[in-house]
Amino acid sequence: MAKETTGHIVSEKLREWQERLSQSDSRWSAEVEKMNERESIYNGLRTMTPLVPGDTHRDGTKKKTSHVRNITFENIESQVSSAIPQPKVTPRRKKDEHLANVIEHFLRNELDRLPFEALNDLAERTVPIQGGVGFLVEWDNTKRTSTTVGEVNVTLIHPQQFAPQPNVYTGIADMDYFIVKVPTTKGYVERRYGVLLENEGESEPDIRGGDGSTSEENLTLYMGYALNDHGGIDRYTWVNDTELESLEDYQARRQPVCERCGKVKPLAGQEVNGTAYSGGACPWCGGKDWESKTQDFEELYAPVQRSDGTFVGGMQETVDENGLPIQAPVRIPYYRPDRYPIILQRSVSVFGQLLGNSDVDMIRDQQNTSNRIEQKIIDRLMKAGTRITLPDRMDLRTDPEDGERWYIGKPSDKSLIDVYDFSGNLQYELTYLTQVYEEARQIIGITDSFQGRRDATATSGKAKEFSAAQAAGRLESKRVMKNAAYAELFEVMFKFWLAYSDEPRPVTYKDSTGETVYEEFNRYDFLETGEDGEWHWNDQFLFSCDTSAPLASNREAMWQETRQNLQTGAFGDPTDIETLILFWAKMEELHYPGAGQTKKHLEEKAQRAEEMQRMQAEMQRMQQEMQRAQQQAQGTPQEMPEGGAAAGEELPPEMLAAVEAQAQQDAMRAASGQAEGLYTPQ
Repeated sequence: MAKETTGHIVSEKLREWQERLSQSDSRWSAEVEKMNERESIYNGLRTMTPLVPGDTHRDGTKKKTSHVRNITFENIESQVSSAIPQPKVTPRRKKDEHLANVIEHFLRNELDRLPFEALNDLAERTVPIQGGVGFLVEWDNTKRTSTTVGEVNVTLIHPQQFAPQPNVYTGIADMDYFIVKVPTTKGYVERRYGVLLENEGESEPDIRGGDGSTSEENLTLYMGYALNDHGGIDRYTWVNDTELESLEDYQARRQPVCERCGKVKPLAGQEVNGTAYSGGACPWCGGKDWESKTQDFEELYAPVQRSDGTFVGGMQETVDENGLPIQAPVRIPYYRPDRYPIILQRSVSVFGQLLGNSDVDMIRDQQNTSNRIEQKIIDRLMKAGTRITLPDRMDLRTDPEDGERWYIGKPSDKSLIDVYDFSGNLQYELTYLTQVYEEARQIIGITDSFQGRRDATATSGKAKEFSAAQAAGRLESKRVMKNAAYAELFEVMFKFWLAYSDEPRPVTYKDSTGETVYEEFNRYDFLETGEDGEWHWNDQFLFSCDTSAPLASNREAMWQETRQNLQTGAFGDPTDIETLILFWAKMEELHYPGAGQTKKHLEEKAQRAEEMQRMQAEMQRMQQEMQRAQQQAQGTPQEMPEGGAAAGEELPPEMLAAVEAQAQQDAMRAASGQAEGLYTPQ
């Protein structure tokens, strides 16, 4: 049942966090103002910045252009990539190679489960516009299936939602605290925290985007993260003057504990003193009140099976405080990530800035100049045309019907009429406009080759290669920073799964032959004992991004490369059926349409060919045996066993008939594939 708040009693901790928010906003406000300007320029701002004093309207307001060639939008959109970095996990120890492989494919499964296509699409535009973006990783314990509890959730955090610790620019990991502003609703607060905030309003509507208008149903939720004295992470959550949550070591495990005896509440069905617990009072002392407390250890009353078939946990022999033997559960320390859940992706790192360099800031002048030239061109075109001069008070009238007929008083008045043509020469403006556009592209590092267009500036193949390499060099830093952010993101996701996924999670992938492999991520596989006999968690893995993934994501290019490898003999003889099977297995792995059916057909064909070869070999063997039998029947005395027929003698009719019948029977069995040694398909 929701708890309704009618009055506010501001605690000391709430005041502390509100003061931190105020200090951060004060230092961050100038950057937030720039963020709004960048978004406006990207969306086609029509207001022109004055170039010289007085370059405004008479009332001092800035002039506007009626036409915008949005070179900012064009240059940013040309960089947008749909490629999502893929994980690469390297073990620190050779014995952990299989675990590293499981982690890597599990992370790939998570990239498919989570909405990373949408997250990447937003980040690809936010990063060059604002210079950076954040990923917030949380464990959502409300997500349930029939066999699992909880899952990792990843959301995108716009830089306007940051409230960082002032004067710390090296990264979020170096901050003592920071605050995230989350746009939410009153309904969500009621469901999540059990607090009804009917009279509260939205304090910062700008972080939702849009026009900045407030809504009665929306709220601004503040989530503060801070390092504590023993290396853990505290989290404090509030709305306006209402405290919602205050958790010390929020990443630690919390379980209900009996207030009387201090024992952890057992799970439903767990045996306590020989009786299955069904809920209610404490089964040890009868206490009825439970409180949530941080737990450093989990107690495994029943053995837990690992992926390799081994077990960990269960009851074991020990002694109590009096030295008497008792049965006690195995105690295992809970794993804690103990790091901030925010990962910052920068554009291009700049010393003394939390965020990276903004592309909008870099070409702001070029965009403003382009707007002014475009407006000048429009003005000149609008003023161009024909002008007629007449003497003052000249006697001239026109046809009232269409105005195309002019009537003059006398013929001599015609010489007084003159016509001037203002054509409006725009050659200089158009040339300079092209120059400004090229300036913007060169600053960002965009070339025609990069955009996939014909490069008119490159006069040779080497020139094109140099141009493409130049663009790649300037954009490489952005790719490196993106991969670095995703590598950190993969590590945080793994640590959250290691800490909170009590149940095994399915993992599926395709091996090198294209066959689907089914495994599982079991956090207890990472549990081991040290030399001291104490349990600890193995998180010694290196996380990076697979640099071959962008090429792999371009399926058409990979299809073409695989075909070329077949033709060049990289897989073996292109005419050999085994080579073709390997080729189509690779194509199936690359999701080529119909590759699986083709591979299956070739495998069946190869199987039939192998069976025919075996049958032919068996028939040949039978014929040889028949020939040897006939030779023995018609052979010389030296070739016959002792007591056999003499040379030139034939076998008795009954013996010859028996040999022929046996030979026919063996031949029929061979033809049907059932002779000894033949493979019969199931």
